[in-house]
Amino acid sequence: MNHLEKLLRELCPDGVEYKKLGDIAVDIYRGSGIKREQVTETGVPCVRYGEIYTTYGIWFNKCVSHTDASVVSSPKYFEHGDILFAITGESVEDIAKSCAYVGHEKCLAGGDIVVLKHKQDPKYLSYALATTDAQRQKSSGKVKSKVVHSSVPAIKDIVIPIPPLPVQSEIVKILDNFTELTAELTAELTAELTARKKQYEYYRDKLLTLDAFGEGASDCVWRTLGEIGKVSMCKRIMKAETNPQGDVPFFKIGTFGKAPDAYIAQDKFEEYRSLYSFPKKGDILISAAGTIGRTVIYDGEPAYYQDSNIVWLDNDETQVLNKYLYYYYQLQPWAVSTGGTIARLYNDNISRAKICIPPLDMQRRIISILDRFDALCSDLSIGLPAEIEARQKQYEYYRDKLLTFEERT
Repeated sequence: MNHLEKLLRELCPDGVEYKKLGDIAVDIYRGSGIKREQVTETGVPCVRYGEIYTTYGIWFNKCVSHTDASVVSSPKYFEHGDILFAITGESVEDIAKSCAYVGHEKCLAGGDIVVLKHKQDPKYLSYALATTDAQRQKSSGKVKSKVVHSSVPAIKDIVIPIPPLPVQSEIVKILDNFTELTAELTAELTAELTARKKQYEYYRDKLLTLDAFGEGASDCVWRTLGEIGKVSMCKRIMKAETNPQGDVPFFKIGTFGKAPDAYIAQDKFEEYRSLYSFPKKGDILISAAGTIGRTVIYDGEPAYYQDSNIVWLDNDETQVLNKYLYYYYQLQPWAVSTGGTIARLYNDNISRAKICIPPLDMQRRIISILDRFDALCSDLSIGLPAEIEARQKQYEYYRDKLLTFEERT
């Protein structure tokens, strides 16, 4: 029997009490807005709600931001041991992410932060509030718009197990050690993945500039993309022709390479596909706005694409294989127009881009090599990314298991 089991048997023979946060709160309140332009390198330490998502983990002891307290209307402070919740976010799944402050300075809480004061172990509360069950409670009943919101009453209603303080302290020791070990292993795997990606980029660049083929590169020629094909795009679809319940996915620049959020009717799709330009299976679609140069290999399944923002080269594969183009596009061979209000990749920019074209057999060899590298670096079902994901899932499993108790009735 380990020390934790002994403590639970001694201090919680009838189970552990589950309580609402509102019942253990000494005080709970919202912070006060701190604008981005009010953040400084020196001054009073502060936290803005977005930093809870991007910067802080289970606990932190030092703020990355500071401000002048005199410019903050109705300043609200937090101190050692307080729990901070971000009550505005971009997704239901992540809303109300929380962290414990274990530093010793008096700090300002920004707007859309809820501060919980209590008499429990702060790290224990933060671990308990990160469990799958706690996040499920945080995510229930939220109204979605462009952003997702929680509230002080919603925070108060979250129920978590509250064992005696010695039990909380022992759990914190276990999870701190496990978290540190997981972080070290993840860091090692991430460093390895970063090295593999750099290795991939090095060999990709060598292969696509044909440095790796020595004298064999003499058979290669330089051509503009306009010489080997024509830049094409789908006919414009008006907003009134799309809806969330249609038949065929319609990909806009914001959903390109992701899940669609709009559709068009099957008959409209069939009509436009028969009358206007449409990609063939295997064609490489390119984003011409937003994240310029993002590529997707068209899988041939029914789908429609936003005109001018998503284009492709209608090329002859007896000269250049589509998959070769897919890899060459990663070098961003085109010049992007930046004179307007937003950067954009126009058809002329694509047509004038020059690429190095080897014979087809050499293209196939290049594709084969880069496919293997790409699978190792990108495919979550194999290689290092899968190992990193498995480590994280293992950590979450044991954390949740450790923080699940028989409930005292």
